[in-house]
Amino acid sequence: MGSGPALGGTFWHYAQMGSRFLTLADVSEVLNVSASQAYALVRSGELPAIKVGGRGQWRVESAVLEEYIARMYEQTRTFIESNPVEADQSMSES
Repeated sequence: MGSGPALGGTFWHYAQMGSRFLTLADVSEVLNVSASQAYALVRSGELPAIKVGGRGQWRVESAVLEEYIARMYEQTRTFIESNPVEADQSMSES
């Protein structure tokens, strides 16, 4: 797995939780997104997950979430390198 600012911190968080699998509520908390955004990431296949139990509840493996975060860091880094002016403009508009 690559390194990024959030990787060590989130991995430590998972270790403290003691869970291999996370609920979508956990995922939304870690990514600081809404529950519906976490669900959309899973349903689109962008964030791999499994359905478990009779009610088919979604679970995301903590290692898979870490890989997703690392992938997003790399995509962002590539975007910034390819679009320096656009990235600078969007920052100044915030």
